[in-house]
Amino acid sequence: MKLKKLVTAAAFATMALAGCQKANIDVDTRPINGSASGEVSGVWAKGSVHEIKGDIIIPEGKTLTIEEGVTVLMDATAKPEVIVKGNLYSLGTDVNPVKFTVSDAYRTDANKFGKLWGGILAAPSCAELVLDHTILEYGGNTTSDASTSVKMGLYKNKAGENLPALWFSNINGKLVVQNSIIRNFQEDCTYIQGGKIIFANNIFYTTGITGGEAMNFKSGCLADVAYNFVYSCNTNALKLSNAGDLKPQAYIIAYNNTMVNTGWRRPTAKGGSVWLETSVHADLFNNLFTNTRFGIKRDPKNLEDSRSKNDYNWYYGYDQTTVSQFQVGKNDVVAGGTHDVRGTTAGQNDPKFVNYPLDNPMTSPDFNTSWDFHLQGNSPALGKGTTGFTRFYKTGIAMSNGITYLSPEPATYIGAYGTKL
Repeated sequence: MKLKKLVTAAAFATMALAGCQKANIDVDTRPINGSASGEVSGVWAKGSVHEIKGDIIIPEGKTLTIEEGVTVLMDATAKPEVIVKGNLYSLGTDVNPVKFTVSDAYRTDANKFGKLWGGILAAPSCAELVLDHTILEYGGNTTSDASTSVKMGLYKNKAGENLPALWFSNINGKLVVQNSIIRNFQEDCTYIQGGKIIFANNIFYTTGITGGEAMNFKSGCLADVAYNFVYSCNTNALKLSNAGDLKPQAYIIAYNNTMVNTGWRRPTAKGGSVWLETSVHADLFNNLFTNTRFGIKRDPKNLEDSRSKNDYNWYYGYDQTTVSQFQVGKNDVVAGGTHDVRGTTAGQNDPKFVNYPLDNPMTSPDFNTSWDFHLQGNSPALGKGTTGFTRFYKTGIAMSNGITYLSPEPATYIGAYGTKL
């Protein structure tokens, strides 16, 4: 399922004008390819390559628009950070995504968990950030006292922190991450501290050495999280928390997501699939848990908001250990609704993926791009979901560049993918 975009005539005019601008970079201002460090803004033109030699900063009040097919090539020696104080729109397409990456020589198994550049770090002054059809890979460097983010007091504001692929921190801001891939990062993929948010149709895999969530939401977030696929993240696919006591209270609506093999590489209380804590308001429907460690789980000392709901979720475990950990009454697993499909025996409720070996080792972070997690036509998970709930952004999040992003309609199947068209 793809998100629908409403693009006004004004937006087309704005984008056409922007396409004529040069990228404002302090090293090389050629309109096509260039190298950059320091302040950047303007437009990086379709298909261009930009070698990032040092930390780059989008200044407050400025915008950087990255057009389809752009490669943002990070210097693996400099390990640059991308600091967003203004606005960032990374606008790839299905055929020509934007890619934040490193040179081929560094894309090796030895660098599986990245650490070769920082991440995209959006300061509280960042009003709008869009990652659409964008690939983030091989980042998550550890901060030092010399890091720009530490000097600016951003993220956790100290040395020794493993940077996420994306940090966003404006409770009044707008954040859309859709149709994108985050892979090969050392720890968290995303760490979100506020905003009006859509996360939809994304893929997360090969992330987290000793910790790390795929999607980590804190207080101040009002988020629709739908049709995301998470494979074998070290800790949770979704960590949902009201930590930080920002206003508004964190309220996350997560539906039609597929999680496979999550949590097994962090064998602690927190390693699992969905973790609820600290008065978060969370509604979870139509989610597919396949060979994940635990189901929806809570912090017993810091409970979620009592208004939280979960139902119409589907659980499959290849072995008895996995199935036993899904059971309510054990391991602080949260009780679901009457429409959950949980089972008690290994192998029950096979979702019938088109192409995935269900006995694949649960502790392996390695992802095979030939796997296909669509449902077969005879899948029992078809028709078992619900559309009877309200999401935040049915009418969309309107950006100042003229594009409005809608959160997708829920489906009656379970998980991120129905049958192949």
